[in-house]
Amino acid sequence: MSRTKRRALAAVSLLIAGGVLAAAGPARASGPAIPTMTTIRTGLNTGFDRVVLDLSGGSAPAVSYQLVDELTADPSGEVVWLTGEYFITVSATPAAAHDAGGNPTYTGLQKFRTRNLANVMAVAVTGDFEAHLTIGLGVRSRTAVNVFTLTAPNRVVIDVAH
Repeated sequence: MSRTKRRALAAVSLLIAGGVLAAAGPARASGPAIPTMTTIRTGLNTGFDRVVLDLSGGSAPAVSYQLVDELTADPSGEVVWLTGEYFITVSATPAAAHDAGGNPTYTGLQKFRTRNLANVMAVAVTGDFEAHLTIGLGVRSRTAVNVFTLTAPNRVVIDVAH
């Protein structure tokens, strides 16, 4: 076989192999596991109320909070009616209340009163969309709020002063 024919055959082989690889689609890398919420716990402590979001494995999410005039559902933007004089929205990213298959990992109440707490009157799951989990709190008074994560196991902790 001549040198030119070998080069042409090699070029055709590369084109065919490239076509087969392209038809197979891109390789899917499995990304880090998104932590999923399993429970919401509340507790009365000296000087503050605590709300804890228990999460599954994966890295702890980034958390933030805002004092807001009203709570809204993510992603619809509809008002979430909740008992309280003032409202706090807490965001955790990446986090979810469902698994990769769309099955809920948090099966508790979406909204509930917290009659045993001094300042926090109610809690609501206000969003679970695109690895962005939001929780709303209805409170009696505007006071200091501290939101942070703990690991082993993963938790989002929300402390609201009395």
